[in-house]
Amino acid sequence: MKRVCPECNNEVIGRTDKIFCSVKCKSIHQYEKSQKENTFYFSVDKQLKRNRKILKRYNKSGFTTIRKSILLEEGFNPKFFTHYWKNQKNDVYLFCYDFGFLKTTKNGVTKYVIVQWQDYMNK
Repeated sequence: MKRVCPECNNEVIGRTDKIFCSVKCKSIHQYEKSQKENTFYFSVDKQLKRNRKILKRYNKSGFTTIRKSILLEEGFNPKFFTHYWKNQKNDVYLFCYDFGFLKTTKNGVTKYVIVQWQDYMNK
């Protein structure tokens, strides 16, 4: 009986338990399977990386305040963060890896204070 590769439909030659015709087809199959099984993980990871990239781009000095609307236009989503840090005033900074943000409102305008993680925050 002729065995067929499930990825490219070419004939599979070799051991009787061999499933794919080549390493390339096996790799493609595993990659696509991983993409299907881990869709949620990949979408969250992508958003976290996007958030960090945006925060880093606007935080040139280590401490910046910027309008919320500007970050949202860039694709920033404040619902995605990796951890938080609470200062002595009980303000909670949400972090995307090493860049954090704090939501503030002044004169009816919502802004984010952007900070970079510091060693003293580990305590």
